[in-house]
Amino acid sequence: MSDNLVAVVTGGSRGVGAATAKLLSDNGWNVLITCSSSIKEARMIAKNCSNESAEVVAFQADVANDEHCISSINKAIEKWGRLDAVVNNAGTTKFAWDHSELNNLDAEDFQHIYCVNVVGPFQMVKAAKEHLLKSPNPCVVNISSIAGIKGIGSSLAYASSKGALNTMTLSMARNLGPIRVNAVCPGFIEGEWLKNGMGPEMYEAVKLRVQTSTPLKKTCTPESIAEVIVNIIESSELMTGQLVTVDGGASLDL
Repeated sequence: MSDNLVAVVTGGSRGVGAATAKLLSDNGWNVLITCSSSIKEARMIAKNCSNESAEVVAFQADVANDEHCISSINKAIEKWGRLDAVVNNAGTTKFAWDHSELNNLDAEDFQHIYCVNVVGPFQMVKAAKEHLLKSPNPCVVNISSIAGIKGIGSSLAYASSKGALNTMTLSMARNLGPIRVNAVCPGFIEGEWLKNGMGPEMYEAVKLRVQTSTPLKKTCTPESIAEVIVNIIESSELMTGQLVTVDGGASLDL
């Protein structure tokens, strides 16, 4: 069994997932990062995150597939013999910003988004539960969004899925102790994912608005969200069932 603490981070090939893997490995954790398709990028992240005292490995898996979730957890156990934290970061959306245009979405969109954003985290926790219970401080962090609290964001389906993830977080926290289960709900996060979804012009306009009109006048970065995630994992032993909004105060006016 590894002396290092061990975490599994889904959606670890870029953005918040990659930043979380880097910070955990810097703190001496062994980390398994998963991705559904970008395995080359994930392997590069793993290589860059690994250091003399911690190992990061990449594993291709789709969280919407229950067998893949089981395989991800089994891979970490086979390699290191323990599991202390799961970060459910993998997510998806369909960009349909006008929530009043219901014809921009259909049942298939909802089902796909829910399968990744809600069923995926459920399947990961189900696969991890028995192993987490052997840890002295087991923790699950679900990466949600202020969209799930305020009913805003990239699409009605996305906001609905994050609302469901928040509710699932509360139910898990109530029933899975001593495993701590919390959710981090970021606002606007700088990065290519939002830039590609919004388009460069809209992205820059929203970024400027957040940086000029919110209380802290700052936008989130993958690194700033990773700091919150790792703090919850490492330093908040009595914290469970919390939906932690991280948006520089942007949602205060919504």
